[in-house]
Amino acid sequence: MAQPNLRILQVMRAPVGGLFRHVADLTRALAANGHEVGLVVDSLANDGQTEQKLHDLLPYASLGIHRFAMPRTLGKGDLKTPFAVRKLARALNIDVLHGHGAKGGFYARLARLGGSKAATLYTPHGGVLHFSKSSLSGRVFHKLERLLMKQTGAIIFESAYARDTYSALIGKPTCPTEVIHNGLSPDEFIPVAPSTDAADFVFVGELRDLKGIHVLVEALAPLKRPDARPATLVMAGDGPSRAELEAQITKLGLTERVSLLGAQPARPTFARGRIAVVPSLAESLPYVVLEAAAAQLPVIATRVGGIPEIFGATSDSLVPAGNVDALRTKMQDTLDDPAAAKAEMLERLKRIESNFSLATMTSAIETLYHTVLKRG
Repeated sequence: MAQPNLRILQVMRAPVGGLFRHVADLTRALAANGHEVGLVVDSLANDGQTEQKLHDLLPYASLGIHRFAMPRTLGKGDLKTPFAVRKLARALNIDVLHGHGAKGGFYARLARLGGSKAATLYTPHGGVLHFSKSSLSGRVFHKLERLLMKQTGAIIFESAYARDTYSALIGKPTCPTEVIHNGLSPDEFIPVAPSTDAADFVFVGELRDLKGIHVLVEALAPLKRPDARPATLVMAGDGPSRAELEAQITKLGLTERVSLLGAQPARPTFARGRIAVVPSLAESLPYVVLEAAAAQLPVIATRVGGIPEIFGATSDSLVPAGNVDALRTKMQDTLDDPAAAKAEMLERLKRIESNFSLATMTSAIETLYHTVLKRG
């Protein structure tokens, strides 16, 4: 028997990063499956790029895109927005409230107070997991997590790592939980061929310390191709550590070997390099690893977060985070033996095709929505 179509409200703060990528993909897929979807986003942090992203989602958000004040940390909006979201959910006759990130999860679950019959689900996406127990914000958000557990129909973790970290920081959830990995669309599995002037390595991500950018540049310095020419790197992204990174590149004499492209979409950028490098010091389940592997690039990555869940049987090739020598050795080995790198890439590709598709992700989330609704 076919399940009924649902009226779903996705609640998040800012449309940026992997969280927004997930919500946007899920919104499009749910709409394609016949559900009616609305979005709640922050009204405080808008720019041209944000507005364009939201505009592109409008055709799939039949219940509209609604803006309320959502301060990044604790603020006045936290006292008003949950009530506004609750009022909106009632007006739209919402079946499912799905909060994403710390603030989205906070508002979605507080909105359920007062007798709402909507199923309330929550996906942390790192969010609250990034707050330290020793900080005031961390203590407040962790306590809120525990207090709101009774208002949570289910928690969706995008990786087993996120689930285990949540339990360690906050305590084992008393509500049902499920690990549902992020997924890619079919067109993301089309191979990306390197351009004629492609660099040896490509990095796509925010330019901040946590992404391991300084470790990467230091590891690159002595590397050489099999023909003895110095290895090259392109880096797409922007962020708070850009000036520091530029100074490091200059100090190491790498200005002719490292190209900084600024913020760029991932898939076209993959054509600018032959080997993807993700040297992060911390992650949850990064889309860039999935995207690069699906585009059929060899991927060098660190053993952090949920990355071993993506690598599966090839996870022995992961390197320790923050270890310049280990990263340098792996990069040199990949340059020296492209046949082995390709064989590893193909093995990883089979795993990602089987376990990380958008269809699989959406189906699992839809099933959970209906399960939570039936449970009441």
